[in-house]
Order: sequence, then C-alpha cells, then structure tokens
Amino acid sequence: MQQCLESQDKCSLSAKMLHKILNLTVRDVRFPTSLEQHGSDAMHTDPDYSAAYVVIDTDCGLKGFGLTFTLGKGTEIVVCAVEALAGLVVGKSLQEIVSDFRGFYRLLTSDSQMRWLGPEKGVTHLATAAVLNAVWDLWARAEGKPLWKLLVDMDPKQIVSCIDFRYITDVLTEDEALDILVKAQKGKQQREDRMLREGYPAYTTSCAWLGYSDQQLKQLCTDALKSGWTKFKVKVGDDLEDDIRRCRLIRQMIGANNTLMIDANQRWDVAEAISWVSRLAEFKPLWIEEPTSPDDILGHAAISKALAPLGIGVASGEQCHNRVMFKQFLQASALQFVQIDSCRLGSVNENLAVLLMAHKFQVPVCPHAGGVGLCELVQHLILFDYICVSGSLSHRMCEYVDHLHEHFTSPVVIHDAHYMPPKDPGYSCEMLESSVQRHQYPEGDVWKLHINK
Repeated sequence: MQQCLESQDKCSLSAKMLHKILNLTVRDVRFPTSLEQHGSDAMHTDPDYSAAYVVIDTDCGLKGFGLTFTLGKGTEIVVCAVEALAGLVVGKSLQEIVSDFRGFYRLLTSDSQMRWLGPEKGVTHLATAAVLNAVWDLWARAEGKPLWKLLVDMDPKQIVSCIDFRYITDVLTEDEALDILVKAQKGKQQREDRMLREGYPAYTTSCAWLGYSDQQLKQLCTDALKSGWTKFKVKVGDDLEDDIRRCRLIRQMIGANNTLMIDANQRWDVAEAISWVSRLAEFKPLWIEEPTSPDDILGHAAISKALAPLGIGVASGEQCHNRVMFKQFLQASALQFVQIDSCRLGSVNENLAVLLMAHKFQVPVCPHAGGVGLCELVQHLILFDYICVSGSLSHRMCEYVDHLHEHFTSPVVIHDAHYMPPKDPGYSCEMLESSVQRHQYPEGDVWKLHINK
C-alpha cells in the first residue's frame, strides 16, 4: 500500500504527462470460439477470436493497454511486428508523444525500412494499431477520463494535430477538418448529455452466424427481441438457396418493421454479388456488407450502382487498409455505409481522419465490432463521432456481438440495445490478467487442453 501511495505521489508531483515508457510487452491471446462456430461466416468458417495484447509500463506505475484483433493462426506474426515497433516507443514520455502525435504516428508507420512491409496496411498496420491503442489508453488514464471523453473535451485544433493528412488533402485539408469540428461545437453538450442518458444505438450480429443451426437462430432471435433488439445482421454467401431460407426465417422472426442487414464477408465476384443480392432483395436488407474483395473500390461502386434501385446499400471497411482507401471508396460513391475498425486502421489517429472524411461526404458511419475487444474499443470512437463530428443518428448504429466481454476489466454496457458510454478511465481494452494467462497461446491452460485433444 505504501509503495502504491509513493508511486501516486511521484506521478502527481511530476509535471503532467511526463510518464516515461519503460517497457512494452505483447502476448498472443486466443479464444477457441471455433468450437461453437461463434464468428463463422462464408469466408472464415472456423475463427478463433484472438488478440495481440500490448501492455505499456511507465516509470510511475501507470500502464496502458492495447490490442489488435485476429482470428487465431498468424497472431504470432503480429506479435513479432509489435516487438519490431517497440524500440520506437520505449524511452519516450507520454508528453513527448502526444505533443506531436502526428509525428509519432508517422514514426511508427514510416520507418524507412519497416514501411516496405506495408506501408500502412497488413500485419505492420495491425501491429501499429495495437501499439497506438495502448498509447491512447495510457493518455486517457493519465487524464482520468474514458477515451471518448478525452476526445470530446479536446480543442478542435488538438484533434486535428493528431491526424496524419498525408495522401488525403485532395479530399480533406487540415482547415476543412478544423472547420467541421468547430461547427460541431454547437449543440455538443446536449449531444453528450443525450448519450449519457440514452446511449448509442446498436445492432446485433450474434443471432445469425453462418455455422448456427436453425433452432439456434430461432432461439437467439427470440431472446434478442425480448431484450429490445430491433436491428439484426445475417451472414450469407455460402449457398444461395440456404441464404434465401435463412433470410426468410430471420425476417419472419423479427417482423417486417425491424431492420435486417446481410454480410457476405468478401465471398463474391462483382457480377455474382449483384445477382445474388438481387435474389435476396425480397427480404428488404438495409445493406449488403463486404460483397466482394475489400480492395476492389470500383467493384464496390458497380455493386452500389446496381443495387441502388432495389433500395439496398453497400457497407464495408472492416478490412479496408487505411485512410487512403477510405478516401477513394468515398470519392467513387462505392459505400453507402462506412464501417471503421478500431484495430485494422492505425488506431484513433487514422479513424479520426475517416470519420471526418465520411462526414464531408455525408456517408453514415456504422462501425465494425465483430471480434474480441472490438466492441469495447469502437464504442469510444462512435460516441465521439456523434458528439463532435456528425451530430446525427440518422441511419447510424454500431455493431455488437455478445461474446468474450467477461474477459475485460471494463466490459461494454448495453441497455435496451444501446451502448452506454464507458465511465472508467482509458480505452476499455484492459483484459483480466487471469484470462490472459489462461488463454495465452500456446502455453495457457485452455490451449494445453485444446491442443492435447
């Protein structure tokens, strides 16, 4: 206890934010969700929800926690990439980082040798997200605020200073971004109060993973409806006749007035996507998510144009590499719903750029959150988007899955199908140490058991 108090005294006596980073550790944490087909879709039939889990230690005892999401195999590669970035972080003070956050972002993403492995995409960008998520968590904890509140309370100029505008100034300049944020100051407090009262609207993906039986679908939909859910997403893309049957079943379960979305997880070619989704149009889906390759911007544009007369939008973004690709998706009118991801892009910094670009193009943001820790993280970003950028809830909702929240020290709180704003300081991605140890791969007890079977 005395040691703890001495540590707190040391922090309080030092200048604010002078926490020096002494160490960065990363662990491979995996959950065997494939055993029960949680997360299964047309392209990822047996996912084990996993994370490269980062902990930053400082000289006064304050820690920062971050992660990036994976599906099992390959997490060890992301861990190696995080370790390769650690030398760029250790030895710096928090103040040094956040006083030039744009510069720090570029330091991680533009190392003259490491960037060859990206740049700003793939494994190195997943690793960058894990590291930066931990830094943002550390900053929010140092300020004693949840991450969303840290962002909401920032001066617009400070927000802009965190963003790397390189490669996107043909669509969004610093001055334009600042203008958006300044204009959104009007009514900001009322919107924050509304979020604290009501929360942010959510939709559920947990009822209709592709590997679930019909009986499971029916039971989960029944339970969700009783809990107040009105927006449901169904995985499609494996077999057309089966998709028709399952979509009919779900539509009958949820009724005509509730919202249905469908998600193919990149299964089709462009013409196939148009044909397949046209056959599902009778079930009135709001959107088709990831109908083709996540890299095919013009393909998404063609699908969007073809499906517009049917009243079906196109959603994508969970595997969109970076802000540059989002820029082009928006320029090409290829998306009617932007789906940011808290671990695919370069953390908060890059997501801020996408939120601002989406607002300029008047395309609603509906984040991806299907994976361990993603709900905990992205809730902060969508709260900021509503309070400080878009000011609108029209056609907006955040994905929710009900798996694995019990492994976090500050799990999401859902009330009446709404995300309630987190209250604990930080970015909500600290895991229980007991869960980390039990699920660490391959030495954790869960995996010793699983591997030996």
